[in-house]
Amino acid sequence: MDLAELNEIAQKERASEKSVQIRCCVAAGCLSANSQAVKLRLEEAVTAQNLTKKVEVRGVGCMRLCCQGPLVQVERNTKPESLGTLYEKVTPDDAPSIIAAVNGGETTVQQGDLTHPFFTCQMPIVLENSGKIDPERIQSYIAAKGYQALYHVLREMNPNEAVDNITRSGLRGRGGAGYPTGLKWATVAKAKGERKFVICNADEGDPGAFMDRSVLESDPHRVLEGMAIAAYSVGANQGYIYIRAEYPVAINRLQTAIRQAQHLGILGTQIFDSRFDFKIDIRIGAGAYVCGEETALMASIEGKRGTPYPRPPYPAESGLWGYPTLINNVETYANIAPIIRKGAEWFASIGTQKSKGTKVFALAGKIRNTGLIEVPMGTPLKQIVEAMGGGVPNVGVVKAVQTGGPSGGCIPASAFDSPVDYESLTQLGSMMGSGGMIVMDETTNMVDVARFFMEFCMDESCGKCIPCRVGTVQLYKLLTKISEGKASLADLELLEELCDMVKHTSLCGLGQSAPNPVFSTLRYFRDEYLALIKETAISK
Repeated sequence: MDLAELNEIAQKERASEKSVQIRCCVAAGCLSANSQAVKLRLEEAVTAQNLTKKVEVRGVGCMRLCCQGPLVQVERNTKPESLGTLYEKVTPDDAPSIIAAVNGGETTVQQGDLTHPFFTCQMPIVLENSGKIDPERIQSYIAAKGYQALYHVLREMNPNEAVDNITRSGLRGRGGAGYPTGLKWATVAKAKGERKFVICNADEGDPGAFMDRSVLESDPHRVLEGMAIAAYSVGANQGYIYIRAEYPVAINRLQTAIRQAQHLGILGTQIFDSRFDFKIDIRIGAGAYVCGEETALMASIEGKRGTPYPRPPYPAESGLWGYPTLINNVETYANIAPIIRKGAEWFASIGTQKSKGTKVFALAGKIRNTGLIEVPMGTPLKQIVEAMGGGVPNVGVVKAVQTGGPSGGCIPASAFDSPVDYESLTQLGSMMGSGGMIVMDETTNMVDVARFFMEFCMDESCGKCIPCRVGTVQLYKLLTKISEGKASLADLELLEELCDMVKHTSLCGLGQSAPNPVFSTLRYFRDEYLALIKETAISK
């Protein structure tokens, strides 16, 4: 495979496109609402109305507005300036009506508004192909400039230049704390070892988070390309994607993508006629939340029990089987190819001074528009929740937003003018995390929210260290006591002391961050804790 062959595949794919393209979402959310049957009925209707030469029905990845699925979008290649037509909550019986409208007729199928801020305020980089390409055809990805960045890196850059590009872009890890990606790559590149490994952490386990799953279902080759560039940059020849078994659609599409890339010689040996060899294997996790922690993840890949171990040494020095190992999450790898294609300066021009680029969020909870959004770093929370999300349905009032999953915190509506970036969220007592964003309205009891996340951490604790194993149980019992109106002020004081102990003495990030929802709700909603305690005092 060389550049000429890559371009030939892209040209053939573009030449085969028909004048009307009907895209039907076949990501997990819409599949659960019967979108596969919708796609089949659309194909049957195209045949029945003799439109096969004019109309293509394409299964695509996530089209973002998940609450209105199944989604179908019609675009005419003869009118590239048009946004097209979005159909919402499509049923199989709606298919003939949609095809009739394509042919000049009328339809009563519910239409969406592509000019709504939910769509217009987005800046797709990670999601630029989602909802457009067929995730199960490598030709569709290549036609969208896929694998051009990998070719450019292998044929025109040395590993140091590739690392330098990522460093200058300002990209930070999208899986949690936001560690500088270029610095991590440089550390692994300099590490000494007979072998090196690259791992993609796809063990997305935060309640309400589905960003990584959607990327893998919608654009799997993009992640493979990012991993291959990373492997070349750090000197690795073997990659692993660690993904939870609860993501069967993503797993199947990854397996298909790997086979297709191997068949074309884009994965394997002497990639693009270079001296670079790279193989990717999939490892399926059993659903343990703690395996999202990098040391526990590596233990699981090695066939051991998935429990964390103390650092240092860090994986960059001694990781998988004791060799230098690079670990990034799905969204981080999905940013790599566009950075190489468009330049480090382009990426660095987006976002804030310390938080570059965009971030994908999964909007969920008490909000009108639930689904995926990708916005520049620094976008105000208010714009995301009220303009893009549409606020709370049924004339409700937004009370708070929880970000960062069980490791994050609850941000009150009074702080919604704050920009969404790593530093601002940390100052508010929360964190970026992988990108879950759960909206709560005025009916939400914040003590119950803290208790819910503590119960999650308690159940998911691996039990290796006492502060997490025992501390989360005691914290959960105290929160339950407060929630049931049986606590005293002494219990509240004990809750805060125990939170501090668990945070500072737990072995890994699960225990260290487990108290965060408690800290943030106490910081902003202490009155709700005190109200429950006062009621107890009165009843006694």
